Amino acid sequence: MRKSFSEEETDPYRRPTKRSTRMALHWLVQGCQPGDSLVFHYSGHGSQQKNHTGDDVDGYDETLCPSDFESQGMIVDDEINTTIVRPLPHGVKLHAIIDACHSGTVLDLPFLCRMDRQGRYVWEDHRPRSGMWKGTNGGEVVSFSGCDDDQTSADTSLMQCELALSKITSTGAMTYAFIQAIERGHATTYGNMLNAMRSTIRNANDQEGGFVTTLLTMLLTGGNLGSGSRQEPQLTANESFDVYKKPFSM
Repeated sequence: MRKSFSEEETDPYRRPTKRSTRMALHWLVQGCQPGDSLVFHYSGHGSQQKNHTGDDVDGYDETLCPSDFESQGMIVDDEINTTIVRPLPHGVKLHAIIDACHSGTVLDLPFLCRMDRQGRYVWEDHRPRSGMWKGTNGGEVVSFSGCDDDQTSADTSLMQCELALSKITSTGAMTYAFIQAIERGHATTYGNMLNAMRSTIRNANDQEGGFVTTLLTMLLTGGNLGSGSRQEPQLTANESFDVYKKPFSM
């Protein structure tokens, strides 16, 4: 079964409002049973706001911005974790694909895979110092996100050269890179997936010259050519694991 929302929809119940998004998150995990495999894909706007509880390492809550967020407010990572992560029972697997700005830890999962350009990695412990539980009820959660918490994610509709991801459809750069990694046979392990996604986005930026590269660099750095902060997809999980030994499976 699938639920999908789009800003192009005329049906108010199929538009990505705060209310409909919240309802869909509850629907996703409602009645799930061992053997179920769930997927949450979000491609849209993301942001941050100051955290006042001390349960985020960077001092900020990551957020999703529904279509009516200016009047109804954003959906905060704490709520997402409470809704679809903590209730997840043993034997249920959830994959999240979050293509948004500032989305690195938007599920508030306990562990983040910090990987360098050579593919070497360590798991960062993001469990709150307060001891608040951010894991599951025995289930498994893995999240691919478009960028780190302090980065922004590009939209391929603004990238008009051949290798800048997509000339035909408007989608997030990370969503495109995720699909490409699977179609090109890199979906063997989680580590290979993450490396392939990063390479797709990095190559789009590095291999073209002139105006398009300048524009793409601005997109991947949030409009600041001097920041040196490129969009890098991230991997978080409820438990740490060997990313090069664990088979990728949805």
